[in-house]
Amino acid sequence: MLTETVFFDTLRMGLWVAAVTSIPILSAALIAGVGIGLLQALTSIQEMTLTFVPKLLAIVAVFWMSMSFMTNTLVGFFQDHIIPIITGG
Repeated sequence: MLTETVFFDTLRMGLWVAAVTSIPILSAALIAGVGIGLLQALTSIQEMTLTFVPKLLAIVAVFWMSMSFMTNTLVGFFQDHIIPIITGG
């Protein structure tokens, strides 16, 4: 039986897993954005498309490097929390 406590605990844990798995990608986007913004401020180049490509490349690179971490985190969450709730265990 899914009680209110179990529901909110699972929801809290799911939000925490979502935050932990998104931190590498968001950090890469932040660092690339600040770096490109600093470069634009120093050189007075105000091209809007200049920030898009480096951010996209940084996000794809970090996603590729952290894909196994994200997969293991999500699989562990489902095996430890979601599947026992579904099966009633």
